[in-house]
Amino acid sequence: MLRLLPEFIGRNIMNPLLNHLKPYPFARLREAMQGIDAPEGVTPIHLQIGEPKHPTPKVITDALTASLHELEKYPLTAGLPELRQACAEWVARRYDGLSLNPDNEILPVLGSREALFSFIQTVLNPASEGPKPVVISPNPFYQIYEGATILGGGEIHFANCPAPSFNPDWSSLPEDVWQRTKVLIVCSPNNPSGSVLQLEDWKEIFDLQDKYGFVIASDECYSEIYFDGNKPIGGLQAAAQLGRGTRNIIMFTSLSKRSNVPGLRSGFVAGDAELLKNFLLYRTYHGSAMSIPVQRASIAAWNDEEHVIDNRRLYQEKFDRVIPILQQAFDVKLPDASFYIWLKVPDGDDLAFTRNLWQKAAIQVLPGRFLARDTEQGNPGEGYVRIALVADVESCVKAAETMVALYHR
Repeated sequence: MLRLLPEFIGRNIMNPLLNHLKPYPFARLREAMQGIDAPEGVTPIHLQIGEPKHPTPKVITDALTASLHELEKYPLTAGLPELRQACAEWVARRYDGLSLNPDNEILPVLGSREALFSFIQTVLNPASEGPKPVVISPNPFYQIYEGATILGGGEIHFANCPAPSFNPDWSSLPEDVWQRTKVLIVCSPNNPSGSVLQLEDWKEIFDLQDKYGFVIASDECYSEIYFDGNKPIGGLQAAAQLGRGTRNIIMFTSLSKRSNVPGLRSGFVAGDAELLKNFLLYRTYHGSAMSIPVQRASIAAWNDEEHVIDNRRLYQEKFDRVIPILQQAFDVKLPDASFYIWLKVPDGDDLAFTRNLWQKAAIQVLPGRFLARDTEQGNPGEGYVRIALVADVESCVKAAETMVALYHR
């Protein structure tokens, strides 16, 4: 029987910063839906979580199974040279000839979520006394940004993303916050709105960086889901077009959305070689090396664009069919990119809207307020719901038709 020493009884011996983490949006959704049942006999349509549902391409599964014998080897944290080369070649194809050194400007990671979480903690230098270092995030936002900041001993501040552009309003932040800022997080294409920054938006960010000296963490995990050939510009690409180098810029990307492999946990980060050198050191201790079969599958994925084109075609079909239906009853438009619809609800109560959809039609969406934080300017997620078009085409169409039937006036 385990016995605690008297001096430990009643003491909290865990990291106290864990107490500052807030419930994840989906945990808040489950709590909000308690006691609300879907109608009997109706098949639920789950559109609340951004988990790709398209089949994993055979080119990836074949590469994975063909290399299972390599599970007998320990992987290196820096990854296989062949993987870093494949990533560099993909960057050059995708971003109009952008050239990166695969030896020191690219680092494989276990998906962008893991990388964002650990990178922010690598950069922050928590002060034992005095003001905390600041991380600036768009609002609404991906909650990993906040958790990483808190556990890294930092302080997060939010730049709201108001309509109609849904891009961050950097001017809303005061001078004293900028003076303490160590990391600025950019999410383009944006989760949840799908908005995409343009070159002039990046110039504004770079001007702020020149003034305050922060690191830019550019989350680009939705960059390959776009429409009508309108490729979103990336952070490193924008820097190159404006005559800048990679200093203090890191991009994060992933195969999860691009290649329908959320369970593979594979992506890479790229940019400033000095930052990546220190990030590699952190990761060596962190124990976050990618298994070799996953690396082989990732090489196959980054080298193949046909499955990505097919994937975009499926999302394009969903949006082409769903948006005109929803426009019969809602203020909604095609996003710049991503597989999300950021829907403005008719009466402004996103939580009541979410509960009503589930209770009357077994359709589940995510209230926008759960993706944002309250600020002096309000909660920019209130009055919106996020709809992830990840189900099959017919289910998405059925959901849209049902929503219109419930709310058309």
